[in-house]
Amino acid sequence: MKLIPTILCGGAGSRLWPLSREIYPKPFIRLADWQSLLQKAWLRGAALPGVVEMMTVTNRELFFKTQDDYAEIAVRGREAMLPNGFLLEPLGRNTAPAIAAAALAIAGTRGRDALLLVLAADHLISDREAFAQAVASAVAIAGQGFLATFGIEPEGPETGYGYIEADRGAPIVADGKTLGYRVRRFVEKPDLEKAREYVASGNYQWNSGMFCFSAGVLLDEMERHCPAILSATRACVERSKRVAGRGVWQIQLDADRFSAVPDDSIDFALMEKSSRGAVVPCRIGWSDIGSWDALGDLAAPDESGNRIEGGEVVLHGVSNCYIRGSDRLIGAVGIEDIIVVDTPDALLVAERERAQDVKHLYARLKAQGHEAHRLHRTVNRPWGTYTVLETGDGFKIKRIEVKPGASLSLQMHYHRSEHWIVVRGMARVVNGEREMLVNTNESTYIPAGHRHRLENPGLLPLVMIEVQSGAYLGEDDIVRFDDLYGRVPDET
Repeated sequence: MKLIPTILCGGAGSRLWPLSREIYPKPFIRLADWQSLLQKAWLRGAALPGVVEMMTVTNRELFFKTQDDYAEIAVRGREAMLPNGFLLEPLGRNTAPAIAAAALAIAGTRGRDALLLVLAADHLISDREAFAQAVASAVAIAGQGFLATFGIEPEGPETGYGYIEADRGAPIVADGKTLGYRVRRFVEKPDLEKAREYVASGNYQWNSGMFCFSAGVLLDEMERHCPAILSATRACVERSKRVAGRGVWQIQLDADRFSAVPDDSIDFALMEKSSRGAVVPCRIGWSDIGSWDALGDLAAPDESGNRIEGGEVVLHGVSNCYIRGSDRLIGAVGIEDIIVVDTPDALLVAERERAQDVKHLYARLKAQGHEAHRLHRTVNRPWGTYTVLETGDGFKIKRIEVKPGASLSLQMHYHRSEHWIVVRGMARVVNGEREMLVNTNESTYIPAGHRHRLENPGLLPLVMIEVQSGAYLGEDDIVRFDDLYGRVPDET
């Protein structure tokens, strides 16, 4: 059978603020080995037998960062030859439309019998062998026409996960071996008493949010149980253009049509209603890394139970704390059971037992329109990165790094002028009617209203300092005339 691991990469990861932001969400967080959760998900899926291509469903704004992550883990052998497909959403509409769009795209190119293995980009699975065995069972179950889901054998009465009740009297068998069971029901996150009952019964597993099914069965079941979602998604996909080249294809979903698709999860829209649900109970070392407490547990503790990651930390009389630094020295005295996460523009301090409540800080920042919910001080762009060094009344100073061969759009600003100083490399600059080369320790001035473009023609990264001056310095003061990356004129 043709197997297509389909990675869902998005969300806000609000419980992992301030490291996770709207345009740098949880899948891009780096672990101790410096691989991101997204990279681990891709490698895990690509290594499975029977895989014919990889697909990622992500927000259009995260596309180039996703490509950068995949480029870092470029592999040799069979995995390197796998086609990579991208479905790019203009906005989030939850998992049901995302999975429906993926199934429609795959059915159109690989056929209705092709199997989708739906994986979350922000989960961690430590037992790769057990994962491969669970996938083999799910593939066999999906081949019998079921919608297979992966149920994690609970390690305790967890209230932060949904549960799946397996019907032990209805096993699904192949070659005399029980592969899984029909699903009796899905249960939302329970209170502690209910969670204890579920675990004690032995019939319930945690809902992992991973699935395996054929494109055809998935589409038929959505037609039966959530036709409005399927119809609206199909209309969107049919209007969206597929672009392919060099082993990579992408579909940018039409913004107007996709905004009309009902917002719903695959669990609510389909899995809880379908009679074809099946569960594969498994122990695969799974974690959804749902809080700083869970992420901290991945680090080795010291003799006082403290878990330290990143940066320089000095402690005195500190125990059972998780401290994650960045560039600054962190000192702590006489604290216990505390989470400290330091980033260049935001600091989090929380009790470990209230790690789940970090999401409320994120929600408040978003409601206030505070930039810290959306952006880091360093922001990834298709051409490289920029870092805001300082902002004051009427000025902003940035460090800009442009990848070799990359180019910013031909653009113009109404309200600000810019002064560019090259500190490493060489820049090709369009400034009004002029085109020039600007070398290290040279500069150029871009008046407000001038069309301009910055390009790195060299083989090494270009680093420059940009000083903006003007009455308004927002990132939305930009008019694009030409862009290599297909961004619409009003995108920043």
